[in-house]
Amino acid sequence: MSLHVLDTDMLTLYQAGRAFVVQRVQACPPTQLAVCVISVEEELTGWYTKLRMAKKRDQLARAYQRLADAIGFLSHVRILPFPEPAIDRYETLRKSHRHVSKNDLRIAAIVLELGATPVTRNARDFHQIAGLAFEDWSK
Repeated sequence: MSLHVLDTDMLTLYQAGRAFVVQRVQACPPTQLAVCVISVEEELTGWYTKLRMAKKRDQLARAYQRLADAIGFLSHVRILPFPEPAIDRYETLRKSHRHVSKNDLRIAAIVLELGATPVTRNARDFHQIAGLAFEDWSK
């Protein structure tokens, strides 16, 4: 079986407890499930931004709690690095896919290097990348 790599949007749905996504993730053997370090960066950056924008004590406390929850959750998930071969592939993809976000191309490069399957709702961008078959577990 293939390694399934949750994209940032799917990771967020899973953490939010979206029932169908949770079922699919739980049905997948842990050895066949991972996230990219790119998704980790995106998630943590989001919580850092919330912390900087918090104006009230309750907002600050909630943002710190969500950051702590995210770190705790991510500590139990296999995180795929962005090694040099994937960086090389990303640079090649970037030349021909200028309208796809850099982070989506980075995730695509990682999964292509590993022969893995990205799990995402972002069909618009991932569909443009030749040789990349993805799944949407949110439906």
